[in-house]
Amino acid sequence: MDELESTAPIRVALVDDQVLFRAGMEMMIGSQPDMVFCGSAGNGQEAVTLAGSSAPDVMLMDLRMPVMDGVEATQRIVTSARDGGGEKPKIIALTTFNRDEAVVQAIRAGASGFLLKSAQPEFLLAAIRTVHSGHAVIAPGAAHELFAHSSTAPAVEPDLESIAELTAREKNVFLLVAKGLSNAEIAANVFSSEATVKSHVRSILGKLRVRTRIQLVAFAYEHRLLG
Repeated sequence: MDELESTAPIRVALVDDQVLFRAGMEMMIGSQPDMVFCGSAGNGQEAVTLAGSSAPDVMLMDLRMPVMDGVEATQRIVTSARDGGGEKPKIIALTTFNRDEAVVQAIRAGASGFLLKSAQPEFLLAAIRTVHSGHAVIAPGAAHELFAHSSTAPAVEPDLESIAELTAREKNVFLLVAKGLSNAEIAANVFSSEATVKSHVRSILGKLRVRTRIQLVAFAYEHRLLG
């Protein structure tokens, strides 16, 4: 049974209001031996239904759609899974803009990263696999630039209770991650091993109740912890 589960294809769903884009993506995803296309939707409201009925592992979510946008759909899907105790799909936000405030909102809502809709097919497919394995789909440096140029989000008072749970070393690692440093760079900075840094990052994510490094960066910028 474990072997069968480990080789199960990645179930991918797509939410976009452009019919031709959906058709092209379905063909591309369906051609991959380790993926299966499990459904599509044309707006956020349909996406919420699709997430519940098709149980995708990964959802590609356009952010700007009629009826309900991708940010609200992401929030509803994540909240529904959390309240129901189920496994929520990992969501990749799709956008046509490099610096889209909606991307910031989607990541705060629970998306695991974002891609430009103009991304090369090979990169997009690799991103699906990366997110499915539990990682973010944009480099910390890109996340840093995205949040640094996000100016419309209101300031939020620091979450002192969550931050207080971090040890002194974890606070240091937290700020370095939020600034876009890799595990190797952080290890050199704090004179530690990469394995120890990874352990610190896992602990920090748990204490701050965020799932990914991108959401950690969002937390830092949202609470104005980087100055």
